[in-house]
Amino acid sequence: MLLETLGDIPALEGAARSHWLSDRPLRLAQLPRPECGAGELRIRVEACGICHTELDEIEGRTPPPTLPVVPGHEVVGSVDAIGAGVAQSRLGQRVGVGWIHHSCGGPQENLDPAFRATGRDVNGGYAEWMVVPEAYAFPIPAAYSAEEAAPLLCAGAIGYRALRLAGIEDGQAIGLMGFGGSAHLVLALLRHVRPASPVYVFARDAETRAFACSLGAHWAGSTEQTPPTAPAAIIDTTPAWLPVLASLAHLAPGGRLVINAIRKEHNDHQVLQQLSYHDHLWMEKEIKSVANITGADIAEFLPLAAAAGIRPTVRVYPLEQANAALWSLKHERVIGAKVLKVSA
Repeated sequence: MLLETLGDIPALEGAARSHWLSDRPLRLAQLPRPECGAGELRIRVEACGICHTELDEIEGRTPPPTLPVVPGHEVVGSVDAIGAGVAQSRLGQRVGVGWIHHSCGGPQENLDPAFRATGRDVNGGYAEWMVVPEAYAFPIPAAYSAEEAAPLLCAGAIGYRALRLAGIEDGQAIGLMGFGGSAHLVLALLRHVRPASPVYVFARDAETRAFACSLGAHWAGSTEQTPPTAPAAIIDTTPAWLPVLASLAHLAPGGRLVINAIRKEHNDHQVLQQLSYHDHLWMEKEIKSVANITGADIAEFLPLAAAAGIRPTVRVYPLEQANAALWSLKHERVIGAKVLKVSA
């Protein structure tokens, strides 16, 4: 599936902007099968998760540098070709690819100018085949089907990074602001690595809150409802600004808000005029953003997820229905993660 043009953001501010996806931003196309360069693997794609970042790409908040491009960065498949310098043992291996396609290596490779993103800077996984550097193709635990593993490559691994940045100790309360593809995996991870920590979920609708409680949340309420105790940290995965102010108001003194979003939308940016130093920032509260992801995040999280028995809740679409899946992600209630089935 190809993204060929970006949404006209200035012309679509306000209510009209919410209908752009009905124009089907992706086009099904026949492309040449990619060939491996030195140090690269070619993957026959089985499944690819659908991430809110695809909406950010299409709407121009994190635009691809060139068009057309194949989106998709939660990719699972098997290695069917290798380039020079790649061990023969990689052939046939079941691997996954996340948002990081290539960077400088090292603990801060997510911040390096060399960072290149799968499905934005290079073609991604909304396709039958894709190519990736060997270092950024990660073995998939045998416990997972392709559809289950796909959300772990971004929603899960970036949630793992956000949880590490939150810095809570076992027993400290933590909040999850928004409860989509990433947060439902963070909740499962918390039950494993911070079993004594109360988990509070903030979500707009009752069905999503009930879903969170069914997965083990200790409390669930609306964005501006007060939780039972003030959380030591809150992870915000929403695309809006109101949850940022609400999170800061909920935090305990010395608490940390971790914003796990690549961009924020403009629809409600005016709420920032309500920012109060006393209510939102005083008492040594702090804000930390999550920027991209490292290879180490994915490599560490995948076996941890398997050991914890984490099972993503997924809704599967055929590749040809990618536009319908994106429309649903933007307009409808999100329960778990959405995944494209590409090949058997």
